Parts: sequence; C-alpha cells; structure tokens
Amino acid sequence: MATLTIALMDSPYESGTTTTALRIIDAAVRKGHRVNVFAYEGAVNLTMADQKPHPNPVKGTSVEDQHHPTTSEWVAGVLKTELVDWINCGLCVDERGAGNWIEGARRGGPPDLLKWSNESDNTLIIGTR
Repeated sequence: MATLTIALMDSPYESGTTTTALRIIDAAVRKGHRVNVFAYEGAVNLTMADQKPHPNPVKGTSVEDQHHPTTSEWVAGVLKTELVDWINCGLCVDERGAGNWIEGARRGGPPDLLKWSNESDNTLIIGTR
C-alpha cells in the first residue's frame, strides 16, 4: 500500500481540476492506497456542509431530475473509506469564513503538507491555471 499526498487549490465548480482530483483520490483508494488531501485557497470550500444541489430552470428540471452532486458529498464519500485524511488550511479557512465542514475534514496548516509530503511515496500539487 502506497501513500499519496495531494494538495488542491481550486474552488468547487470553478474548473475540471476538482473533478479530476477527486477521481484520482477515488482510484487510489479503490486500489487500497492511503491518500492525504491538503486543501488550500479556494479548495477549503470543497468540504462546506451548507452546499445544496439545485434545479435547472433553463432545462425545466427539478433537483431530483438533475441529480447534481455537491463536492461535499463527493468528499464525504471518500472520507468514509478511512484511507483518506483531509486537512483544510486554517489560514485559508479564516480568510474565507469557510469553517462549517462535513464530518471528517479537519483544520491544519502548511506544516502538515510538508510533513505529509516527506512521509508519502508521492506528492501531487494541483494548482490553478
């Protein structure tokens, strides 16, 4: 079993980067690997508990028709595996007032990313643009 550390920066729904990162996390976990996720900048909003799915008035579809998952639901799914540890950068959380998280996410800081990187088999930093 390998350990992978991933640092994420993008806010929810702003780019395909978030979806790609969550797919990488899911694939690693399905293979039995441990994954440490360090969310910083806008990525601290990925775990916000107050996210809500929405209808699509342009298409005339309801919330149920849309089946629009939230990033917090995706993250909650991988956190249930117990192979994923998720830290939100406390500095970034404070800047954004983004402290209401789903269960399993925890507060940390840049030293946690450094520690994880030193202890991991590989580290992937996914920045923006």
